Parts: sequence; C-alpha cells; structure tokens
Amino acid sequence: MSASETMTGSRSLNALLRVLSGIERLGNRLPHPFWLFIVLSALLALVSWGLSAAGVSAVNPASGKTVVAKNLLSADGVRMMVEGVVENYTTFPPLGTILVVMLGVAVAERSGLLAAVLRSGVSKVSPKWVTFALAFTGMVAHVASDAAYVVLIPLGALAFRAVGRSPILGIVVAFVSISAGYDASPLVTPVDAILSGLTTAAAHTVDPAYTVTPLANYFFSLASSLVLAATITLVTERVLARRVESIPVDPDAPDDDLGSLALSAEERRGLRAAAIALVAFVIVIVAAVLPAGSPLRGKDGSIVQSPLLTSIAVFLALAFLAAGWAYGKAAGTVAGSRDIPGFMAHGLREMAPILVLFFAISQFLAYFKWTGIGEIIAIGGADLLKSAGVSGPVVFLGILLVVTLINLVVTSGSAQWALVGPVFVPMLMLLSIPPETTQALYRIADSCTNAITPMSPYFVMALGFLQRYRRTAGIGTLASMTIPLSLTLLVVWTVLFFVFWWLGIPLGPG
Repeated sequence: MSASETMTGSRSLNALLRVLSGIERLGNRLPHPFWLFIVLSALLALVSWGLSAAGVSAVNPASGKTVVAKNLLSADGVRMMVEGVVENYTTFPPLGTILVVMLGVAVAERSGLLAAVLRSGVSKVSPKWVTFALAFTGMVAHVASDAAYVVLIPLGALAFRAVGRSPILGIVVAFVSISAGYDASPLVTPVDAILSGLTTAAAHTVDPAYTVTPLANYFFSLASSLVLAATITLVTERVLARRVESIPVDPDAPDDDLGSLALSAEERRGLRAAAIALVAFVIVIVAAVLPAGSPLRGKDGSIVQSPLLTSIAVFLALAFLAAGWAYGKAAGTVAGSRDIPGFMAHGLREMAPILVLFFAISQFLAYFKWTGIGEIIAIGGADLLKSAGVSGPVVFLGILLVVTLINLVVTSGSAQWALVGPVFVPMLMLLSIPPETTQALYRIADSCTNAITPMSPYFVMALGFLQRYRRTAGIGTLASMTIPLSLTLLVVWTVLFFVFWWLGIPLGPG
C-alpha cells in the first residue's frame, strides 16, 4: 500500500478531506480581504438604508439611550464617509500600536536575533525532548509573526533529522505549533497589539472610555503556550509518530547541512549580549516604576491602570530594539547606529500589506459604528440570550463554533476579528462579560483550524516543505497529519479557557 493510500484510506478521513476540498473551492471564490471589506461596506450602506427606513432602534441598557439605525446613503452619511476617510484611518486603534511595536521587532529580526533564538531553541536537544522543544519554540516564534513559518518549519525538519527521526514529522510539529497555536505565546507579540486595538474599538460601542491593552490576555496566553506545546508533544508521540515514521523519505531528498542548526560563536556572543541588554532594560523599568510618585504609575499609584500598561507598545518596542541592537553589535550584524533606521524601514515595508488591509477595515468599522447597526445587533442578541436564559458557557461554545467555521475560509486573524468583534464584544459586555474574555475566546477559534485549511497560504507553504522530502505528498497527506493535532488542540484549549473562567483566574494584568 502506498503512502498516499495509507494516509487517506479511512472513510472518515476521506470525508474530512472532501470537506477541506469544498472549503478550498469556496475560499478561492472569495475576494482578497481588502475587497471583501469594500464589498461589506457597500452592503452595509444598503442595509442601513433599509433599517433606517423601517425605523429600527434599540435601547442601550448600559446608557439608557435609544440607538436608531442611521442611513449611510443619506446626506449626513455621505458627508461622514467623505470627510472621515483620513481620520478613520489615522485614528484606527491597532494602526499606531502595531507600527510602534514593529519598529522594535524589525531591529530584532533584521539583526538576526529572532532567527538565532529560534535556532537555539531546537539545537542540541536530546531525542527525548526534541518534540516539546520544537513545539514550544513554535509558541515563542509567534513574536516573529509570519516570518516564523519561513524560519522554523525547515528548522523543524533539520532538528528531527539530526536526532535520527523523520524530517516530515518535524515539519508537521513546527507548522502546527505556529499555526494552530498562533494566538498563544509566552511573549507579548504583534498579534496582541492588533487584537487589543480592535477589541478596544469594539468595546467603545458600550463604554467609550474602555481600553484593552496588549497584556490583557497575557496570563492566559502564557499558560496556553505551555499546555499546547505539551498537547502537541503527547499527540505527536502517541499517534502521529507511529504513522509518519513509517513514511519513507525520498531517496533523493535534499541532504541539508545539519551544521546550519548550530549557532556560530558570533551568534552565541550576540545572544548573551541580547540577554544582558534585556535584563538591564527590565531592571531600569522596574526601578522607574517602584517610586510611589513615578510618572509611569497611574492615579493613586496604580500599576494596573498606568502608562506602563496602557502604553505597553512603547516599552515592547524599546525592549526589542535594545535586545536586537545589542545582539547585532556583538554578532557583527550591526555595524553602527546608521543601520538601525534602515532595519526599521525594512520592517515597516514588510507591514505594507496589513497597512493596506487596515485602510479598508478602518473605513468599514467607522461606517458600522456610525450607522448604529452593530450596537442594535449586540443589544438584540444580548436581550435574546437573556430571555432564553442562556448561560455564559453556552454562549462561549456558540461563539467558538461560529468563529472556528469562519476561520476555515477567512484566515486573516485581524480581518476576521474586525468582522465579528464589533458584534460579539459589545453583546457580551451587555451580559457582563468583559472584552478581555471575549478576546481570549477568539484566540482559540482563530488559531486551531489554521493548520487544516488549505485557504491558509502557510498550509501551502508547509506542503511545499513537505514535498522536499516526499514528492508525492499532497493536501490530503498534510491534512491527515494536522487534523488530529488541530482538533485535539481545539478541545484542550477550550477546556483551559473554562478552567480560567470557572476558577476566576485573571486572563492578564488588571
């Protein structure tokens, strides 16, 4: 029996693969997310006209005010759309936050620090721990955003082959760790900045003063990274290893230089310098916050509601900048201070696609807020759930199911949260469920199915790496290995969320 027949032989697996093929065909018919939001804006204009003509309204129980659906095609609506284009974009909450964070991350990435950290995480690991080390490194790799796929997936193959195991298994573990666990990390990542900005904008529907910081889910994200890495290790060793290890690697597969896993003396020196710089930075910040009258504290000496946390993007950028600069000077990848602005500029150039997408999203959200439709839907949804006596856990599971299914087709995390957040966040706020909780729930649904949907460009990338070692591998081959991991992670991560919820464990600072 061939490897392909072995992978797709079971009836249930064939059914799943047919579903995936259908999802791929459906997704291919969707426009680019930029045009998707342009189309949604046009549909919103038509819907607002109809609801306004029908006199649809709702009473916001939080403020007691009556919210009336407004017509986007009216004279006031057209003026708002024309006059607000620039302001809608420049005041879009995630825009400034992600740009500031990326200024620092770009220095860490271009200096070689992030790649060195990822390589150090999987090099010199014993065969017994290689799976967990690679899985947890995948969680850390989220700080590098999408670059993590390019760096870690081939390293995963090398790491497994270095300890005498199948490079195919290493590719699967690395890919699933990055994709299915995308919104979990022991570090604060650019994704945290984007999600918190969008959540803040959605929360303003109910409370204009509400702020969600990039640290809002840090405790949950940290715990998730450990639990998910352990789960990936368990499923890989108990289920996947027996199947994948039996799949022979092509005899003429490339024999990559295993030495590329090892760090050079310069890189090790750079990592030591980066660690020292990071520790020094933390000590300076702690020393600056300790005095009761510190300007980094909030009113009444509060640390939770303080510039330190509300402006955490600034301190994250500085931390990445300090560590990246120190690494570059010690490793020889930074010749002088002139290199730093160039690294920053390169990082912002790589952000261009998401900045273009943000333009379309910011306009749609501004229109959505102005029409009042999102608030009306949230109020109606909250009233419906209250009258039906639906409890928090049932609501959570419903949202998980809806977003998980959407994620099979709309794989852009920021685009998807911009689409559903303005409804779910205020709706749950009216049920006394804070935005941070809704955001944590979204992290699960936005991540787990990334590893099984062919709509993700990184699924195709992982398949490309897989075909270097097994030319006959196809979508079914990769999906058959990622499905058990993806579904298990969805269940385990959901259970972890409910443990936090039922025990009242804080999701993050404050």
